[in-house]
Amino acid sequence: MKRKVKNVLVFMVLSIFSFGLMAESLSSESQNPEKMILTVDEATNYAINNSRTLKVSAIDVEIAKLKKDNAWNVFVPSVQISGTMSRSNEVTDSSAMMEGIMSGMMEMLTPLYMQHPELLANLGNSATSSSESSEPKEADHWKAVGNVSVSWNFSFALFEAYRTTVSNYEAGLISYEQSVKQTERDVKKMFYGMLLMQENLKLQQEMLENAKMRMEQAAISYRNGQVPELSYLQAQVTYENKRPTVLEMEQTISQQMNTFAFLLGLPYGTKLELVGTIEPEFITVDSNELVEKYLTNRLDVQGLYKNIELVTHGLTASKLQTFSPALALSYGFQPVVMDITKNWFEDENNMDNGSFSVTLAWNLTNMLPFSSNMVSLRETQKNLEKLELSVATVLQSGEMEIASLVDKLKKCESSIAAMEYNVELAEKAYNMTYEAYRVGTTEILDVRDSESQLSQAKLGLLNEKYTYLTTLLDLEYAINAKL
Repeated sequence: MKRKVKNVLVFMVLSIFSFGLMAESLSSESQNPEKMILTVDEATNYAINNSRTLKVSAIDVEIAKLKKDNAWNVFVPSVQISGTMSRSNEVTDSSAMMEGIMSGMMEMLTPLYMQHPELLANLGNSATSSSESSEPKEADHWKAVGNVSVSWNFSFALFEAYRTTVSNYEAGLISYEQSVKQTERDVKKMFYGMLLMQENLKLQQEMLENAKMRMEQAAISYRNGQVPELSYLQAQVTYENKRPTVLEMEQTISQQMNTFAFLLGLPYGTKLELVGTIEPEFITVDSNELVEKYLTNRLDVQGLYKNIELVTHGLTASKLQTFSPALALSYGFQPVVMDITKNWFEDENNMDNGSFSVTLAWNLTNMLPFSSNMVSLRETQKNLEKLELSVATVLQSGEMEIASLVDKLKKCESSIAAMEYNVELAEKAYNMTYEAYRVGTTEILDVRDSESQLSQAKLGLLNEKYTYLTTLLDLEYAINAKL
């Protein structure tokens, strides 16, 4: 018994220990998730495939396509089938009518009474039995009525309604494409922005490491009596001042990376590693050629043209509805069962109350110049003129934007060439100053100034390359084409 209890205790201890190791392993895995490595193209594709905003836009396009594929249903007639059982509170009493008829017949046949009294007696008996049988029954209160109605309305405006549905779908495609292009551009700009921040962090970390090396060298020189204590303190202050800056920049980059992952549609806490460089490939473009070739290809211009098309269809439909008649065809089959206790399909027991009608309607009031319909038509025409003016404005604005972006690209290319030479000079000056500091012919402040100038030169070059890349992305978005 004691041995069994001992085995149970050992098993419990081992189970608790194993559970603790498993929990620790899962905890470490959750705290150190595997990084997701992304290039700029992979990040863009992931954002396009997982963006909730784009998914909503895609659903809107699917709805518009569903309407477009079935837009012809405006020409389908309306068919309705119904059946009704009804009970009348009162049944028309025909016995009084029958008695009057029989009384008149008896007066007319009075001369025959003298010759054939048995005929008049039989007629009286027949009238009496008919009167008795005319008492209403429960079945006489009920009627069965069926109804099959077919109606078809036609107007020339229906053709424009069909074209409007198709144009709405095409407008939705343009809007969705614009959203995709904008997402692609913004993700790429953010990707390169994150790379710029990481490169800046590397520069700051390099400067921090240099400051640490100078502090350690100053400490050795101070202990050997080669430099005064002030030089050592200055080196130490420089190093300690840079540490919070680097730590703050690391935290900022971490936060920005989480934001970037969220915009891509990734779960919160996903670790990202961005692979890429800020090294643009220079292109030669001419603004006049781009304007001539791509100006009307802009998505905002295409959207305005499509809006003009929609308004034109609506205006044409309103005019057709106003100045042309509408045709309505209707056919109804309505069988009524007279006696529900008999065979419903016998010709003597049912009748058809249905009908066929053709209606031609024309609203003359809508054609009056002061009617609300004509006022609405004139208002739509004015809105169409405003849209046409908007197209001219957007075209001119797009031409100016393209020319401005091309000029900015050329300016960035020239600046990058100048800054690269400036970086070479700054590196050479820093190396010479640092060597002079090591042999004691210059002060540490000179080294700090030289290092700061080198860092500013490198950061300025990176910023200018980033500006070139983002400007190129803006230009491609502006012309809706790849360069």
